[in-house]
Amino acid sequence: MTDATPPEAPTRVPFWDNARFAAIVLVVLGHAIQRLTYDSDAAEALYLLVYAFHMPLFALVAGYFSSSAEPTRRRMARLFTDLIAPYLIFETLWTITQFLVTGRTNLDPAQPSWTLWFLLALALFRLVLPYLALLRGPVVWALAISIVAGYLPSIDSTFSVSRFLGLLPFFTLGWWLREHDAVARAGLLDARPAWLRIAAAAVLATAGVLAFVFVDTWREVRLGTWFFFVDAYVDLDAPQWWAGGVRLAIIALALVLMAAFLLLVPRRQTRWTHLGRYTMYVYLLHTFVLYPFRQSGVLRGLEPMWLWIPVVAASVVIAVALSSRPVRRLARPLVEPRMPWLFRERALGAGRAAAASGSARQDS
Repeated sequence: MTDATPPEAPTRVPFWDNARFAAIVLVVLGHAIQRLTYDSDAAEALYLLVYAFHMPLFALVAGYFSSSAEPTRRRMARLFTDLIAPYLIFETLWTITQFLVTGRTNLDPAQPSWTLWFLLALALFRLVLPYLALLRGPVVWALAISIVAGYLPSIDSTFSVSRFLGLLPFFTLGWWLREHDAVARAGLLDARPAWLRIAAAAVLATAGVLAFVFVDTWREVRLGTWFFFVDAYVDLDAPQWWAGGVRLAIIALALVLMAAFLLLVPRRQTRWTHLGRYTMYVYLLHTFVLYPFRQSGVLRGLEPMWLWIPVVAASVVIAVALSSRPVRRLARPLVEPRMPWLFRERALGAGRAAAASGSARQDS
């Protein structure tokens, strides 16, 4: 996107809202089954499949709806109200929650709690994009930055810097696709032949089978941790010079799985399309729903496999419920705070945030 303030989607494309909602269901699912992976190879395989591409997908879609235009006062104010303020609010809520449950807490805004890292990473994406867009081959530069960052042990999870750098290629690619109108030019939103959808499903199924068949190998090499884009290569027991090639392969894998996933996302309006506008609510609130179950241990030892299959269905229910109108009304002051009192120009903080791609707004 090139305009600083493009029109507010009079012809909103259902595909992208469908993709957002499908992606947020994957986020909920990944967090819901995490405890199951301790006892179940099938859960571990599903976890690896989801984590191989779901956050790269969020970064790509966020980039697609981001602008490289010169930062203005309005845009900087929205960066605060859309991302920084919700981060501070929910970081405080998590600090209180952990204290009430465990009696211990560590109030450190520089170390995001659980899923809150993405808000900081997205803020950094937006800040860096106008400068990255000035370069020739910005996607190549972002890819090089991501790979090189893994060699530097001094880059860690403080303020989500490691994840910001690791996922930067996906965000930049999303912006590049919009900037060059690549999606429309390639006809990616046109009708897809059945063979292409079958091929996409086969790719995802094959990845799932390989994740299951070689699950012990993936555990041994800590593949799931590689998917987080948070640790330096040396901390992943890969101090060798070729470690950057592993990250490059993981990025390539994520792109293939994302493409397959998006080919299966409906293009038309569905009953749940509108929920894709409110994925920020699901992202910030679902952890409070899952936290009691994760802490209580009820998600441990659910074998045989059919006993935990309802967890998959519950992930969809949670996503639908948390993006519903009653929940949005209740949580809006926390998720979409309006803060005109904070700014010298009150109008800067009075606008209503519109969640898109998790937390990226369409006119950002």
